[in-house]
Amino acid sequence: MRQLWDVEDDLDLFPTPLPVRPSRRSPGRHVALSRRAAWESRYVRRLLLGDLLVGVAAGALAFEVRFGQTVTSYNRVYLLLSLLLPALLVGVLALHRTYEGRFLYVGTDEYQRVIRAGLSLIAAAAIVSYALDLPTARFYVLVALPVATASALAVRFAARKHLHRARERGECLRRVIVVGHELAVVHITRQLRRERYHGLEVVGACLPAGGDGNVGLPVYGTFDDAADAVDAAAADTVIVLSCPELDGDALRRLAWRLERDEVDLIVASALVDVAGDRTTIRPVDGLPMLHVEHPRLEGGARVVKEVVDRVGAAVLLALLSPLLLTLAVRIRRDSPGPVFFRQVRVGRDGQPFVMYKFRSMHLDAEARLAEIRHLNEHDGVLFKVRDDPRVTPVGRWLRRLSLDELPQLFNVLRGQMSLVGPRPPLPEEVAAYADDVRRRLAVKPGMTGLWQVSGRSDLPWEEAVRLDLRYVENWSLSFDLVIMARTVSAVARSAGAY
Repeated sequence: MRQLWDVEDDLDLFPTPLPVRPSRRSPGRHVALSRRAAWESRYVRRLLLGDLLVGVAAGALAFEVRFGQTVTSYNRVYLLLSLLLPALLVGVLALHRTYEGRFLYVGTDEYQRVIRAGLSLIAAAAIVSYALDLPTARFYVLVALPVATASALAVRFAARKHLHRARERGECLRRVIVVGHELAVVHITRQLRRERYHGLEVVGACLPAGGDGNVGLPVYGTFDDAADAVDAAAADTVIVLSCPELDGDALRRLAWRLERDEVDLIVASALVDVAGDRTTIRPVDGLPMLHVEHPRLEGGARVVKEVVDRVGAAVLLALLSPLLLTLAVRIRRDSPGPVFFRQVRVGRDGQPFVMYKFRSMHLDAEARLAEIRHLNEHDGVLFKVRDDPRVTPVGRWLRRLSLDELPQLFNVLRGQMSLVGPRPPLPEEVAAYADDVRRRLAVKPGMTGLWQVSGRSDLPWEEAVRLDLRYVENWSLSFDLVIMARTVSAVARSAGAY
């Protein structure tokens, strides 16, 4: 496995940014922070406008479907509710803190809070109707509020995708100073530049005294110079990596200095792949202790996931049956051989199973593997070739659109796979796993997952393992929904599909 301390190799990945002319400070607020505040304010205003329009549309739709276009003495109260729905929706969303920056831009917290806000609104309508004995038209409520909630989710998803595209172009980014040791700085800089949708642009570093300073970034001094580096680099965020020199007292002093200009301070925990909902800070004799809960690998939530997987697979098979039949005919016409490719993969707890895919290679593909093994373009235990000569013409098209994966719905229906999970490995890959990598086998493999939506074959083995382990440790139904939504975008881009 590639080692993180191969610093000389990593330097080529980081083109050294041009030095930034120090910005003049506005009293009480940093210039770079003022720039960031401008686009953040625009983003929140657009969300507010979108939510208001969603409320108007949902109220109008529910009134039209239930009562038509005629206003009578009976439905006049529902017309009033339709007019009030935009304000009620925005108010409930604000109460659930869906407009706070800490929950926006990335992650699933925003979507979870919107869903909870919608459920709260539905529950409030039911309680008020029952308590006041109001003759509420149930159909109106069951149309207006779920439509408003679903539309608010769609608006926020679209806004976030628009923001991510802007960040890919180098816009709406936070300028970051990283404080830590050279190897850790190299690692996090590589990760943030690969995942630009997070919006963190590393523009400089502060390193320990006596180091070689080879991080491929402008170095603005030692740990003690972090606050001054913010001015020198026109930064608005400081990320402090885990290192023994920066203890509680040092962090507190740094926070006080950054507080004057409202510069964000982010402390990167060593528990990088543990989700926030599994960590809780609890005081113990006056000391804040970070408690880490065990991942939910069993229990009621897993039963719900099992039901969602099987029902979802059955529905998708019914809806996609004409497409599956068409693809089967195309495969048979393209090259001789069976329609399906069957291969033994390793499932949960190391149990082998036969996985189904549409055949995308010639029949002698396995026999020819030894001839082209030297062409492997992937590190680790995977074998991937971008222009594999064993792939059929139709197979290239199937792989590019990930249509060859659709027969795995039968594996999901049989309980051998999930809709979302780690990549299903081959037995020879599992035999080469290190002990920590075997943690991937704690859950069922999935048709899609973090590895698939983050670049697939374009990712190094080390990163693919990290993403799969993150999923195992931090699984939730909302996380699955976000991954499935990102899968649609990844398939449309054909990212890493070959």
